[in-house]
Amino acid sequence: MAVIPVALGGRGYQVRIARGLLEHAAEEAGPFLRKRRVPVVADANAWAAHGERLTGALEAANHEVALFQAAPGESAKSWGELARLTDWLLAEGVERGDHVLAFGGGVVGDLTGFACAILKRGCGFVQLPTTLLAQVDSSVGGKTAINTAAGKNLVGAFHQPSLVLADLDTLATLSPRELRAGYAEVLKYGVLGDRSFFDWLDENGPAVLALDEPSLERAVATSIAAKARIVAEDERETTGARVLLNLGHTFGHALERETGFCDRLLHGESVALGMVLAARYSARRGLIADADAELATEAVDAAGLPAEIAALGLDCDGAALVDHMRHDKKMDVGTLPFVLLRSIGEAYLARDVDLTDVAAFLDEELRAH
Repeated sequence: MAVIPVALGGRGYQVRIARGLLEHAAEEAGPFLRKRRVPVVADANAWAAHGERLTGALEAANHEVALFQAAPGESAKSWGELARLTDWLLAEGVERGDHVLAFGGGVVGDLTGFACAILKRGCGFVQLPTTLLAQVDSSVGGKTAINTAAGKNLVGAFHQPSLVLADLDTLATLSPRELRAGYAEVLKYGVLGDRSFFDWLDENGPAVLALDEPSLERAVATSIAAKARIVAEDERETTGARVLLNLGHTFGHALERETGFCDRLLHGESVALGMVLAARYSARRGLIADADAELATEAVDAAGLPAEIAALGLDCDGAALVDHMRHDKKMDVGTLPFVLLRSIGEAYLARDVDLTDVAAFLDEELRAH
């Protein structure tokens, strides 16, 4: 088992990575299960695939599962689903000292974490991420949120889990597309801050996507360790370090909003394409060589992820996408910082980006390639 600490003083916690963790969930999360009846928030797909494993582990330890099934997909990150969940948690008698288990992908983790942040001014939760994207990204770091008509993740709170159990066995039931979408976040850590990891993925990415156990565990553990270091340095995005984790997200969130937050473009796919656009825009500004931008593009394309915005067939122009960006959480006094690249493995926060130039760049991308 790999154990990655997230060092936040008295609020720190562990991310544990191994196969078969669900069968030991009651043992691993035992200190946080105060009552016989354990509230579990799950998405339908995760529950159908792995619910019996979690139920068996909890029942073997004399616990009973109280199950809330969230609506599938990004639609669950809504005011309506948040209200439904909080009402259910209150009906279950969840107290401030209790812990709720978030079982599924990043959507369930975000929804459950936000509900726990506001329920009785804060109760605990344990993350049981069942997708690659959730394991390497959203389950770690305490960002919780729902989407609104104005944009993605605009209503939320920082609320850290007490424990994260990343069972690698759950990844075997993902569709190839979902697995690739999660791999986009793995690749992100190499592009933004670790050139050696990027190069390792160039050779071993196919093995990771084939779920080769040593390669998969190394990729997941390296990704989580990278995020844990940044979160420990800048938990609430006040110094600028944590913002680097948003590489690809400013472009990506605009694309997700334009496509309606649906399966037409999965979150990880939007991040992958957003990284390509960030690399190409960095080259446009003379920050990196065109060859480096092409390296990032090739890495995304080799993983079977979208690397060309024109292929989406969007019925919009660059100005429309930039309008979506104006609702970004990072907007500050009318200025939107962008995470750009000085090289593969060195991202930085640019605060001097002209959104008119970004719109012109996107117009070129929409017509090119």
